Amino acid sequence: MRKLIDGADIVVENFRAGVMERLGLAYETLRETNPRLVYGTVRGFGDPRSGESPYAQWPAYDVVSQAMGGMMGITGPDRDTPTKIGPGVGDTVPALMLCIGILAAVHRARETGAGQFVDVAMTDAVLAMCERIVYQTSYTGAVPGPEGNRHPLLCPFGLFRACDGHVSIACATDTFWAELAHAIGRPDMATDEDFATNAARVRNAQQVIDAIEAFSTARTKEEIAQCLGGKVPFGPVYTSAEIFADPHYRVREMLVEVEQPGSATPVRIAGVPIKLSATPGAVRLRAPMLGEHTDAILLAAGYGKQEIVDMRAAGAIR
Repeated sequence: MRKLIDGADIVVENFRAGVMERLGLAYETLRETNPRLVYGTVRGFGDPRSGESPYAQWPAYDVVSQAMGGMMGITGPDRDTPTKIGPGVGDTVPALMLCIGILAAVHRARETGAGQFVDVAMTDAVLAMCERIVYQTSYTGAVPGPEGNRHPLLCPFGLFRACDGHVSIACATDTFWAELAHAIGRPDMATDEDFATNAARVRNAQQVIDAIEAFSTARTKEEIAQCLGGKVPFGPVYTSAEIFADPHYRVREMLVEVEQPGSATPVRIAGVPIKLSATPGAVRLRAPMLGEHTDAILLAAGYGKQEIVDMRAAGAIR
């Protein structure tokens, strides 16, 4: 392990605080032989080097960071029903933030020759996503709660029923509202003082919702798209099957076929959402099976074939 690390630019680990120290792989130890090393960590409550949380030794998963980072407290139909976000954003967003930090640290290491320790707490990353609750509480003293599928400051801005599902409509400006009012057959609401401005619509939100749903519930998602698409911020609520059928994701290369080990039938995985004009990324290979690339990595690190055989026999590698 030390031989691999001594030649590495980056080490990333996801253990609780103190585990790598017990293994003899603390950042301070590793940088003695690799001073340019960038050492990244994601932990539930961060590393003591960056600020010792009282929960530093608590294990955590996505559901924990969503709960303690404030996300569940503002998600759900009402205050009595805090709700988990569907995807594991309590895991993936901290990882994205760590990636940003690592890239900045690597850039500095290439300029100065000095690496550094990069620490992200899962709970901190989730709170950063929920930054609105911080300033709302600080400025007003009020504690925000779940708002269902509405927005507390904008109207209309949320989900609306269709006859075959739901659609999202977001009119953050009065111009968009006027366009929507005409599209749903209620041009009077574009000029009526009870609805013409966002502040008025927020005060009369239920009437706005009722007017929109009188239009939307009589139509399919596709029919609503034909009326509203391109005119106001709009999108149908998709199932995965509908995502697979939408040409947008095909032309954007977001559904990528890769081989499936043990099967002649390929499977699809999500593509690369960041599009670079000069150096475009792509999913070219599936993820490796556990241990699939061990020999190749160790050979590249300078180990001999017999050394690899011996390590495998000793149970040090798979």
